[in-house]
Amino acid sequence: MGEKSPVLIREEGGKIHLVHLVDEMMKIKGLGVFNPSKLLSNLEIGDNVEIGQKNLQRVPMRLPEFISCMKRRAQTISAKDAGWLISNMGIGSSDVVLDAGLGSAGLALHLAQVLNPNGTLITVEVRDDHASVGLENLTAAKECFSEFPNHEHYSGLVQEVVKNENIPPLDACILDMPDHCEAIHACSEKLRIGARLACYAPNSVQVERCWLDCENAGLEVEHCVEIIERPWSRTSKGGMRPSKGLFGHTAFLLVAKKVTQQL
Repeated sequence: MGEKSPVLIREEGGKIHLVHLVDEMMKIKGLGVFNPSKLLSNLEIGDNVEIGQKNLQRVPMRLPEFISCMKRRAQTISAKDAGWLISNMGIGSSDVVLDAGLGSAGLALHLAQVLNPNGTLITVEVRDDHASVGLENLTAAKECFSEFPNHEHYSGLVQEVVKNENIPPLDACILDMPDHCEAIHACSEKLRIGARLACYAPNSVQVERCWLDCENAGLEVEHCVEIIERPWSRTSKGGMRPSKGLFGHTAFLLVAKKVTQQL
């Protein structure tokens, strides 16, 4: 990364700010008015800086910190779900992966960390208002991280986008949308033999439909799961107990594999 790459600075309370090193006085939300380049360019990892009444520390550029301060419009796929998908779909560093829909790019950011510059990330989003936020997050990530895959974005319905001759054969395809049916059938035709398609579905009725549509498209269902995340914390008197709040169920995840060429 060049010296003008954005930096992450952390407040004592834990809040993270992503600051672009612009060489001019400007207002940074939550921090105030200052010249980011002059104040932060020479700040090393671990160094502290006073901005207004706040004491902040420069922290390493890591994905959890980046995601904690990224812009959001649509609900994002969580780290627990993204990690499970990447692992169980066998996504590798030089693969071609399609992510539809992009939303705020929560999943796309995790995929970009796995894919190296030889890999290709294809994002699709039917809503341009969501895509504008997701693409802004991906642009910032490309500036922040030393390695980033080739990235192509398409606007529209994924079942129409995959008909484009410029879309290469896919090693993985992840579908996060209200209705998966047409997308499953269209995207399955673009999968290489041995490639996998995943559906992210919010309820059991929808995931059952995904299962049937995958089978009708000639895919072999390998996994259908929900992933529960149960946080724990220390008590004031010592010991551990489950933290208050709902369990971390967000959606059902279904993964199907292409085992034969479609006729």
